[in-house]
Amino acid sequence: VQLQASGGGFVHTGGSLRLSCESSASLWRIESMRWFRQAPGQERALVAKIGTEGRTNYADSVKGRFTISRDVDKRMVYLDMSSLNSEDTAVYVCSAKQRGVEFWGQGTLVTVSS
Repeated sequence: VQLQASGGGFVHTGGSLRLSCESSASLWRIESMRWFRQAPGQERALVAKIGTEGRTNYADSVKGRFTISRDVDKRMVYLDMSSLNSEDTAVYVCSAKQRGVEFWGQGTLVTVSS
């Protein structure tokens, strides 16, 4: 599975941004799609995930602000982020889990500043 993430950039505090992740494989064949992020000097952390049935889970730090969604026909997974703050600054990476194997895309940098 190859993944292509996009949508990162600079945003002011309180702003919104949408990240996209395109999969080379059908989402029906993928057990779950996940967004991780890694801030400078910190370990990679799970942000949100969505399963084949559409069930979603979020890290406590982003609940109510971030929404993960998918478009199965387009093989796309999105991360809509709102009320962004400086603590959301990180490289965001999407991953796909298929048959127990995790596939990773390249990261996209999100910078939040006043």
